[in-house]
Amino acid sequence: MPWWQRLKQGLKKTSDQVGGQLKQLIAGRKLDQKLLDDLEDLLIQTDISVPIAQELRQSLAKQRLDQNITENEIKSILATEIEKILEPVAKPLPLSKSDEMQVILVVGVNGTGKTTTISKLTHQWQAQGLKVALAACDTFRAAAVDQLKIWGERLGVPVYTTTTGADAAGLAFDATNKALTDGMDILCIDTAGRLHNKEGLMNELKKIVRVIQKVIPKAPHQTILVLDATTGQNAYQQVTAFQEIAGLTGLIMTKLDGTARGGVLVGLAKQFQLPIYALGVGEGPEDLQPFMARDFANSFFGLDKEERMDVR
Repeated sequence: MPWWQRLKQGLKKTSDQVGGQLKQLIAGRKLDQKLLDDLEDLLIQTDISVPIAQELRQSLAKQRLDQNITENEIKSILATEIEKILEPVAKPLPLSKSDEMQVILVVGVNGTGKTTTISKLTHQWQAQGLKVALAACDTFRAAAVDQLKIWGERLGVPVYTTTTGADAAGLAFDATNKALTDGMDILCIDTAGRLHNKEGLMNELKKIVRVIQKVIPKAPHQTILVLDATTGQNAYQQVTAFQEIAGLTGLIMTKLDGTARGGVLVGLAKQFQLPIYALGVGEGPEDLQPFMARDFANSFFGLDKEERMDVR
């Protein structure tokens, strides 16, 4: 199945919520102020953020106010406007073979799918011919270390570990040196699920960054925040906190298939302007793919490529 079809299926909960209510809202109505109010409320329900919902409302009013309008026309207009918001942040993860080993720091709160995302990225990097090592720096949870070790065995990549409860920064330092010695192209560091409001855990993340920079001054080359789409509005606080502490280079959003509030991604893109590297809509390696603004905008409204009208 092509990726855009998997993405459309993954966003089905969101598109069903939008599409189902949209059909009822517009039946036999002109696009008047009351309908615009209803449409704005519907968009807000997807966690798209109030300012963006208002912006989309204005675009609709400008193009079709007091005119008859079809469901497909509304979806097409809104998809076009959302694509415009997303296009500037739709950027692939910039990794390729280079003379210097690349250090990738993956951060995020517990349960976002960090470890699974790391395994999918590793699989993709291997397909590019890159030598990858993993560092299990979630030293507080033996289960997290074991999970990464299992993925390492499946993928045939080394996983650097230490004893449960040991200093995570110390492991990060040792792992960076070991990966260099082993001739790796990429070292991907899995961190603990740090709650964004826990100052002690955030300070430890700062320490990890400091120690790996003693080995490679430009490291980490990428600091990726993995977000769970089902957390909704809480994602804004997570991005704010991790950006302040770790200097994020980009986002990956997972579990879009588990929520009807996929609009949160649009709000994040508008507010933070951070690159969105990839989306996850399932468990398989093929279910994490580079973020494409047009495919997301279409899938958000359940539109096939040929269904979207040209309203530019």
